[in-house]
Amino acid sequence: MKNKIKFTVLGEAVAQERARATTHRGRIRMYDPQNSRDFKQYVGLVASQHAPRKPLEGPLKVRMAIYRPMLKSFSRRRMGLAEQGLYRPTTKPDLDNYVKSISDALNKIIWKDDSQVVDLRVSKFYSEQPRIEIEVELLEIN
Repeated sequence: MKNKIKFTVLGEAVAQERARATTHRGRIRMYDPQNSRDFKQYVGLVASQHAPRKPLEGPLKVRMAIYRPMLKSFSRRRMGLAEQGLYRPTTKPDLDNYVKSISDALNKIIWKDDSQVVDLRVSKFYSEQPRIEIEVELLEIN
């Protein structure tokens, strides 16, 4: 089994939205908005192409780099700085909302449960090619 899994999800990342609620026969039912559900399904599909035979068990180190699309209002200079990683997104959505949707999508595919993640590094960048680069490493237990 490999110690490290690396893959890229092409396209723009979708942050986890608040759960929606509806009532049916007097009962409250919570559900994910369609946009979040579709994104998680897509990430899961891409991840399944790189998944181990069995979902990883044990402590995990995870790195995520989220590349957001360049804004149309960027000057050439700012686009150049952004491509080099010198100008970074400081706007919403928050990093933790991206992490939630991506890690939920990887449950039972890459790892058993996202509670196994003990070391996490997430970064936001701008790029002409929006994508998410994910690296998962199983930590050795001594």
